[in-house]
Amino acid sequence: MFDLDGLLVDSEPLWHQAEIEIFGRYGVPLTVELCRTTKGRFVGEVAQHWFDHFGWAGPSPADVAKEIVDRMAALLRAQVVLKPGAIEALDACARRGLRVALASSSSRRLIEAALGRHGLTGRFEAICSAEDVGAGKPDPAVFLVAALALEVPAERCVVLEDSGAGVEAARAAGMACVLVPEERVEPAGTSGPADRADVVLGSLVELDGALSRAEEAFLRRRRAAPSVSGLGDHRG
Repeated sequence: MFDLDGLLVDSEPLWHQAEIEIFGRYGVPLTVELCRTTKGRFVGEVAQHWFDHFGWAGPSPADVAKEIVDRMAALLRAQVVLKPGAIEALDACARRGLRVALASSSSRRLIEAALGRHGLTGRFEAICSAEDVGAGKPDPAVFLVAALALEVPAERCVVLEDSGAGVEAARAAGMACVLVPEERVEPAGTSGPADRADVVLGSLVELDGALSRAEEAFLRRRRAAPSVSGLGDHRG
C-alpha cells in the first residue's frame, strides 16, 4: 500500500504553498514548519485544526478546505513531479507479483490529478482516499478499507509511508510499515517515526532490496501471532 503525497509525488511544497496562501486570506499565520505539523491528515481535519487554534470570520472550515483543494488541484495538474524511485518501486512490486493499492489522506480529486499527470492510475488495483472513510491518518481506516478492496488480510499488507501519522496508521491497522521520510528523522530508539516503522529507507529506489527485511522485522514484532505467514514470496 503506497501513500501518495511526499512518497510517490513531491507534493508537500505545493501543499505548503496552497495552505499558506489560502489560510493567509483569513489571518492564519502559517509557516512551512506549522504546515508540517498536520502532515498526513485529511484537508478537512487540517482546516478544522487551524480554525480551532486561530479562528476566523467568514467561511466555514469546510469551505476553506474546498478552497485549498481547488488550489491544490491546479498546482498538481501543472507542477507535481515524481519522487526518486517511484516508478522503480512500482516495477519492483509488479515483478514480485504483489497486489498494489494506493491509500492517501488526499481527496479523490487530488489523487486523480496527481496520478493522472504521470499516467499512474492504472498501476493500482485499488485507490482509497480518507475522503471515503471520513478520517485521515493516523486513523487506520483508509488502510483497512484498502485491504478490504484487495481482499488481503491486514497482517499480509506492507505500507509505504513518509510521515509519522502514516506510520501510526499502519501500526494501528496491524500492517508492516516501511518509512521513506522526506525530512531527516530521529534514529531508532528515540520514539519517533523511525522507531515505530519496521524499516527506514533513504528513498524508494531502495525498496526492492528491503521488502524481505520489512517482512522479517514485522514478523519479529508479531511473535505473539504465530499464525502470520511470510509476505515476501506471495501476493499480498
